[in-house]
Amino acid sequence: EVQLQASGGGLVQAGGSLRLSCAASGFTDDDYTIGWFRQAPGKEREGVSCISASDGSTYHADSVKGRFTISSDNAKNTVYLQMNSLKPEDTAVYYCAADYGLGCPARYYGFNYWGEGTLVTVSS
Repeated sequence: EVQLQASGGGLVQAGGSLRLSCAASGFTDDDYTIGWFRQAPGKEREGVSCISASDGSTYHADSVKGRFTISSDNAKNTVYLQMNSLKPEDTAVYYCAADYGLGCPARYYGFNYWGEGTLVTVSS
């Protein structure tokens, strides 16, 4: 069973940085995709970034492009989301999700495995 554990959220001032981690385990195939999503109060879940394990391709939503970077450390089975130049509108609960295949970008409803969210709060 695939299991995901997200961590790294916290409170940061606008313009600051945070790095989220998603520790993954249980994959039985090398062709899988891990995505980061976020959901702010009263808003729909939004895709943020995505990485494909099979070819290393990545995707970043326009709202975070140039500020967020997704990467993976295969030795540690961990995917990171480096978030720089944070804005108050980045405030949300961030989730990592995974599934076999898919590729990037992928809609949230395509992912069957989800970790617990980690809260990111950006103060102005």
